[in-house]
Amino acid sequence: MSKSKPTQPDPFQSIDLNKLDKVSGGAARVTARTGGSDDAVMQALTQITSSIKDLAGSQSSGMDPMMMMMMMMMMGGGGGGSAAAPAPAAPVPPQINITTDVKRRC
Repeated sequence: MSKSKPTQPDPFQSIDLNKLDKVSGGAARVTARTGGSDDAVMQALTQITSSIKDLAGSQSSGMDPMMMMMMMMMMGGGGGGSAAAPAPAAPVPPQINITTDVKRRC
């Protein structure tokens, strides 16, 4: 038993020519030539690419703040001055010697 699928409307309907004549804007034609606006876009893209390269170069030569903070924490600096001092070491308990021999020592 197979069910028949309902027909869907065509998503690519034809446009009435009278309505198409009223459309304004957009590119009248697309060509591969470079025009004035394409030069401006290319110049902007070149500047962005150059800026990204400059940022990447300065990033690799310098140390980022996260790396600097990690190094300070590993060396024990911590970077802050408001941390509490560590607790003092516990005193060493006295050593008690017990002998099991019965000899008297003088």
